[in-house]
Amino acid sequence: MKMVKTLEAEIIDVVYKFEDVIESHVLDQIQSQSEESHHEDQIHPPLFAIDLQDQKQNVDSFIETVKEMKTAYIHELHNPSPEEEQEEDDRVGPSSFGGNHDSVIGQSKDFIEFLRDLFTINYRGCSRTIVSIYGMAGIGKTIVARKFFRDPLIVSHYNRRAFVTIGPKYLLKNVLLDILRQVDPDFEITNMDGEMLAELKRMVCESLKDQRYFIVLDDIWDKELCSDLMELFPDDDNQSLVLMTTRLGEVADIAPANFQYKIPFLDKKESWDLLRQKVFGEMPCPPQLEKAGKKIAENCEGLPLTIVTVADILSKSDKTTEYWNKVSDVKDSVYKDAYDQMSKVLLPSYDYLNQYLKACFLYMGVYPQHHKIPWAELSFLWSLWSAEGFLYSAAQFRERIPHSDMVKMFAEPCTYYMFELVLKNVFISDIEVSCCSLHSSLWYMCNKEATKNKFFYALNCRADALPEEGIESQRRLCIRNNVLLAIEDVRDSIASTSTVRSLLCTGPYHHYPLPLCLEHLRFLRVFHACTIRFYEFPIEILKLVQLRYLSLTYNGNIPSVISKLWNLQWLIIRRQLIVENNSSYMPREIWDMKELRKLDIAGCKLSDPRERSFLPNLLELYNVDPQSCTKDVFERIPNLATLNIVIKLAHGNVDQPLSCFDHVSHLHELKSLACDVMNPTFKAEVVAPLARLSDFPSSLTKLTLSGLGFPWEEMRKISSLPNLTNLYLKCYAFRGPKWEVRDNEFQRLKSLEIEDIDLERWTFQNDHECIPAIKVLRIAHCYKLKEIPHAFATSILAISIVDCNPTVVNCVNKLRRDSDDKYGDGNSLFVLAHSSWDDPGTSSHESPY
Repeated sequence: MKMVKTLEAEIIDVVYKFEDVIESHVLDQIQSQSEESHHEDQIHPPLFAIDLQDQKQNVDSFIETVKEMKTAYIHELHNPSPEEEQEEDDRVGPSSFGGNHDSVIGQSKDFIEFLRDLFTINYRGCSRTIVSIYGMAGIGKTIVARKFFRDPLIVSHYNRRAFVTIGPKYLLKNVLLDILRQVDPDFEITNMDGEMLAELKRMVCESLKDQRYFIVLDDIWDKELCSDLMELFPDDDNQSLVLMTTRLGEVADIAPANFQYKIPFLDKKESWDLLRQKVFGEMPCPPQLEKAGKKIAENCEGLPLTIVTVADILSKSDKTTEYWNKVSDVKDSVYKDAYDQMSKVLLPSYDYLNQYLKACFLYMGVYPQHHKIPWAELSFLWSLWSAEGFLYSAAQFRERIPHSDMVKMFAEPCTYYMFELVLKNVFISDIEVSCCSLHSSLWYMCNKEATKNKFFYALNCRADALPEEGIESQRRLCIRNNVLLAIEDVRDSIASTSTVRSLLCTGPYHHYPLPLCLEHLRFLRVFHACTIRFYEFPIEILKLVQLRYLSLTYNGNIPSVISKLWNLQWLIIRRQLIVENNSSYMPREIWDMKELRKLDIAGCKLSDPRERSFLPNLLELYNVDPQSCTKDVFERIPNLATLNIVIKLAHGNVDQPLSCFDHVSHLHELKSLACDVMNPTFKAEVVAPLARLSDFPSSLTKLTLSGLGFPWEEMRKISSLPNLTNLYLKCYAFRGPKWEVRDNEFQRLKSLEIEDIDLERWTFQNDHECIPAIKVLRIAHCYKLKEIPHAFATSILAISIVDCNPTVVNCVNKLRRDSDDKYGDGNSLFVLAHSSWDDPGTSSHESPY
């Protein structure tokens, strides 16, 4: 892997240099022709004649070099040296680092006791059982498996046992030999012919035949290997057990749903208990160190491997109040030292990602440490992924992603990529707070790998802008402290990276304008600056003819010369203040920007299009004023897939219903529609809604409504949509005490969210199983709700209840019990109930096991 990475770096370097040469040549010609033609006021994108003939030698040399490097890369990939293979085995083995402690606490300890009782004292089944334990690297999967494997009750219950560590790189022959040596003490290797593998498979099957066996497959990465081994392990109805540990959710899915256990992060108490035990053993912690110690444990973010590694450093250092208080600062170097020591365990999670996911994963590191991305803002990240060129097109996505059944579940490649990163346990998706994040250990690894690979370079402080090696060769600059732009030598350093393609300002929001140095960054394609407020529109941006993505915060009118950015595909404008009855318009020239794919205009109105104006590539339109939702506008954007309407009403201005939905039916490709009233006001009684609920296009799959106040009778106009899969109702989107779902409604709905609604009784017609395809239900802050339907289809997988009447929680728990009784283990219902009036920070989980 080391040599492969070296070759990868060399290939990237060659590609970057060639890209710089060609783009520099093209930009020089564009600039020269622009100066000669003097088209300063032209409306339409200019036409340029680019001559690459004098670059033929560079092109030919590049092609030849890449061919040679590709050959060397493929050879090294398939023929690693024995030394590298041994080094790789030492690096990825979980016992090489994570397995040197045996402490199991918290839910994992309860899980071991649960398994022990289930498969010995209280076991009622006969057939072979498959159990999977999965989670992030360093979470303690191997420790849990080894602890269970060595449990005296388990040892006495099974007469054939084997614990096999596999890893991402394995030989099936060695796996089978390892199993045979453990389950058959008399096994000896004899001379075998060319059919050695087939013979080993036969011997494994034969040695386990009619035996009550327990096999642990530790650190398994390959789903196909799991399936192959399960075929070898006989099922003789004698209570045999196979336990797998893996980082990958798709591998864990080999086990039945009720026998998949995801190891959670430790809570604060469990973290402190583990840290204290590792530092002090059986001795008590000195009282003067306890406060700092608890903070240190909390800084480890619930990952046992981090806690154990930090504890090892602490146990070898001075146990003084001064030192421990210093370490309790999350920025202390102890944590970086710990992450470096952990890298041999963490790196395989990145190294063995599919190639199309690696760039997306590294890109998560551009945000500050501990940054949480709300689910509602993930579209920002996805737009950046698209602008950077990380995502396949829809056609490539369907052609190249191997899991065709999975592809059908996702409308866009970006959502599938995010799902994959969560499934591989390198990205955390927290359902309780509806946000995504990176664990600090992986964030640190992201930044280290990104800098090494010249993927991005981060500026956190002034010293970062003046490194000894310089930052001239970096492809992306990430500014996590926006005020750095006010310092001249920082701007000079940024200007020196003249070949940088992306400038990403991801620090906390800065309320004051800052000077820029964009005039030196002529190759820039992505400028992300929503966390900086601009008093005036930065005119120097208009010289960046390669710009594809522009996002900034600006309260003024966008100048008409924005159309000079004829390559722009993503334009995102944020406002610092939300102004009622905002009268600002986007310039009419916006209709000349034919490459636009996403337009987010912060509540502005769209100017009336010129005759024959047409935006064929516009797929997403966000935060548009309802007055812009006209037939004329919608007919000029026929391929629009996502529409988000924002209504800002002055108080009392609800006399006439708005017509924002009247012409939506003209958008025949529309998949996602959202309408949000920013400042709704409601009278005690249900009156006419703010907008008429007109016919929606049948193509619609996702609908989000907030603050509109429709009576529940109007739901029939939505429930009959043939392709609707996701429905989100928020902030009195519908009003009234009772909602009855009829038998034939919502035939394809998979996800339903109801939040801040005055609903009291929600029922199904005739108590039948309505909403037949429902998988996920979330109800939040519906304080009046007392009753929910008792008959959901078997398709439902999860129900989340946040701050609702306790009677609703009781109803949901009854649903879970009924589901277990009626449909058995294969249809286990996951329930999450959280109440703010409980102890702070607690929630009740119905465990998947």
